[in-house]
Order: sequence, then C-alpha cells, then structure tokens
Amino acid sequence: MGGLPLSKSKSPSRRLFSSKKEQFPIGLDIGSHAIKVCKVVRAGDSFKLVTLGTAKLPEGAVEDGILQEPEEVAATIANLINNLKIKDKKVAISISGYSVIVKKINLAVMDDNDLEEYIQAEVGQYIPFDIDEVYLDYQNLHTNTEEYDRTDVMLVAAKKEVVDGYLSMLQSAGLNVVLVDIGAFALENIYDENYGLDDNVALVDIGATKMSINIVSQGISVLARDVVVGSRQLTDHIQNRFGISFDEAEGLKIGYEDVEEKQEELDDIFANTCTQWALELKKAIDLYYSNNPDIALSRIILSGAGSRIQGLDQFFAEEIGLEVETLNPFRKIMSDSKNIDDEYLHYIGPEMAIALGLAIRPSEL
Repeated sequence: MGGLPLSKSKSPSRRLFSSKKEQFPIGLDIGSHAIKVCKVVRAGDSFKLVTLGTAKLPEGAVEDGILQEPEEVAATIANLINNLKIKDKKVAISISGYSVIVKKINLAVMDDNDLEEYIQAEVGQYIPFDIDEVYLDYQNLHTNTEEYDRTDVMLVAAKKEVVDGYLSMLQSAGLNVVLVDIGAFALENIYDENYGLDDNVALVDIGATKMSINIVSQGISVLARDVVVGSRQLTDHIQNRFGISFDEAEGLKIGYEDVEEKQEELDDIFANTCTQWALELKKAIDLYYSNNPDIALSRIILSGAGSRIQGLDQFFAEEIGLEVETLNPFRKIMSDSKNIDDEYLHYIGPEMAIALGLAIRPSEL
C-alpha cells in the first residue's frame, strides 16, 4: 500500500512513515514563507522546550506545499538548526497542499485484515490520484455502536513524488526524517496536549499561503482540509495599494505601523480579503453540521502567523457566530525563562503550533 503503520496516539489518523524506538524528534514546519523549528524533551507528564527558532525562506522556494528550490530550503534549514545548536539529526515534518488528500469514508464494520484488503482493493474510488503514485495510510475511527454497525475510516494519501522530494532535500541537509505527518493533525496534537479534546472545536491555522482547518468533534478529527488562502494575500494587497515595502505592509497588517490616513482603505482591504477566509471556514463548518446536526461546535481556535492579524479574531466571531480564541501551544509546555524569553514565546507561539505539534510526537526510532 505504500504507507507504514499509523501512530497509536489519541488523535486519529496520522503518520505516513515510522521506524522503531520511541524518541522525540526535531519538529520541523516547512512553510512557504518561513521554516519553524522546535525541540522538546519529556518532563514528567508533559514536555520541556529545549529550543525553537524561525528562518525566512527565499521568495518562491516552496509553493503550494511543493519544493521549488530544494537546495535553498536545505541550506536555510541546516543553518537554522546549526544556529540553534541542535545536535539531533532526526526530524518530524508535515506535508499539505494539493499533493495531499485527507478523506473520511464510512464503511461496514469488519476486522482488521478485511479492512486492509478492502482498502487495497477499493481505495482508488476515494482518491483522485493513481494508487501507485501515492503513500497511503488509514485509520479506523471506531465510530460504530451497538445500534449502528458502520464505522468511519480516515484515509490519507500523499503523492510519492512530493514526499520523496522532501526526504531527499532533508537528507542533503544532513537530516533523517523519521515521521511524516499532516499539518492539520500536528495542530490537533498540540491542541490536545494543552487543552484536551473535551470540546468540539474548529482548529484553524493561517499561514502565508494556506489555511489548514481541522474540525475535532467528540475527541476525533472529523474533517480536515487545506484551503489555498493565507496572510500573504493581505500583505500583497496592502503593499500594492499603498506602494510600500513588504516589511511596511506586514507592519500595517499586524498593527505595528501607524495607519494614519490609511485606516479606511486598510479596513476595505481587510474586509474583502478576510471575508474570503471566513467563507472558506464557513463552508467547512457547514459541511460538518450537515453530517453532525446535533453536535455543536463551541469555538474556533486560531493559530499560525496569520492569527496575529489585528482584529481577525473579532471579525471571525462576528462573521461565523462562534467564540474565537488564539491557541497558546506553550500553555502546558515548560521552558527556562533565562534561555527563552517569555514575551518572545507569547509572540511567536501561534506561529510555532505545527512545529511543536510535530516535536511532541514520539517516533519509534
């Protein structure tokens, strides 16, 4: 089938690759705008942050989750890990974009061997890729009951060409990939670690060019998708409207620059762009409710660099009608304030959610 066993964490779907002795790898989030790195160690029932950092990527080095300039990306990652003085070479990464399909299907209850055979024989009807060209993984979510003899199964398919490109690139940087995850599931892992999965929530990570949505209901992921919209759209619109530099546009976007007479035009740009984001999120939530009409979502949890956009939480709350909260991925993660500034952690936290979600995934090495 091309994939290896899924992890046995509380979260449902997940790992495309694994090996054999439990250990915590470097969490490496490769975005279109920046590289994010986290390293943790086990500390009692939780974790302690060893180090973290980010580095900007050259423009166009990664687009839609696909490597365009692997040598540039490898050099950026190697330099960042070297600057952070991380000696470990084992990394966990996530993949996303058009090369990845995450799909929940509903099947008659069957034993593990029969389910394996069914997936091998019938998976082609559920994914739009040639089965020989993908790594495939699945997990039975065991949603059947005594009254209902069908169960949901989460399928994950990722194009081999794209995944192998990442593996080769990271090998050239002197790193060994021990775990490949999906960004939305890494986000769920760090949310679970800090908040638990008692509430039904929509986890929304807004990156530079992609918004990852993972709706978690009754402790399991029931809908996961990536939408090709992101905070870079807003920066580009601001930059083009006012004829200013990228950094100045970023400052206006997150409220660090004085808006002066630009406020009315900024409001217009914000409303037009973020309304599109809200519509995409509404589509996912409406789809959730079409299948779960009696199980209400309690709130939206934002993360990613885009979550720092001034007023976005209130805008989503008004447009969608749910409480909106920004994820603090370090809520229960210990750190040494002498080595890692608390204010910096508070600022960078939402951006590091996926990297940290990868870093706390034990890999069997």
